[in-house]
Amino acid sequence: MRVRLIGIGPGGPDDLTVAAVRALESVDVFLVADKNRGVDDLVEVREDILRRHTSGAHRVIVVADPPRDRNPDRYGDEVRDWHAARAAAYESVLLEQVRDDETVGFLVWGDPSLYDSTIRVVDRILGRGNVRFDYDVVPGVSSVQLLAARHRLVLNTIGGPITVTTGRRLMRDVAGGAANVVVMLDGGLACADLEGRWNIWWGANLGTSDEELVDGPLAETLPVIREARIRAKRARGWVMDTYLLRRD
Repeated sequence: MRVRLIGIGPGGPDDLTVAAVRALESVDVFLVADKNRGVDDLVEVREDILRRHTSGAHRVIVVADPPRDRNPDRYGDEVRDWHAARAAAYESVLLEQVRDDETVGFLVWGDPSLYDSTIRVVDRILGRGNVRFDYDVVPGVSSVQLLAARHRLVLNTIGGPITVTTGRRLMRDVAGGAANVVVMLDGGLACADLEGRWNIWWGANLGTSDEELVDGPLAETLPVIREARIRAKRARGWVMDTYLLRRD
């Protein structure tokens, strides 16, 4: 058995590399997590990618995604528990519904190396010792790359660092001296609590036909960003946003 983790970009069906397209065509079975959130558009985007970039000679197995606790006091433990439950669910499918001579594909949003759990989950499956396979990782275009392209940005300053973090950690990282920050996974717009003068380059649902882009001084653009988030969610049922903050 062979497993392929394929980065498919942040949402646009054409934001795949040539290597990713070739990898899709090599897959016999795609395992797709169903989060059961009532947001069907994410499934449709994956189906559109497969229609555009494969011959259709594959099957898709939908795997119910295990529920995840949302307790901020035990964030690390609950994420690890969720990964373990995911590994068990995928292992069951691999043992019962996939032949030993088949290639299995996971479609990974953005790039598998950045704020995605699939590599960790696959390593957990192997660690359980009940199924054996080789796997490889095909990189994808991340939302960070697409954000920079849309805003025509160089992410780092000359000779300076770039911090990539989450909304949950933003205030802590800024307090530690970060002044050039890419923020992901921030549904609450933690940047609204920043003090001082900052500029922001923001994007939501990048690569889709309903993407939203805003840039300017943080204090002035926050109301515009909030309105854009509402539009994005109304259009697709979900919002995936990323932004760059730079201290003025």
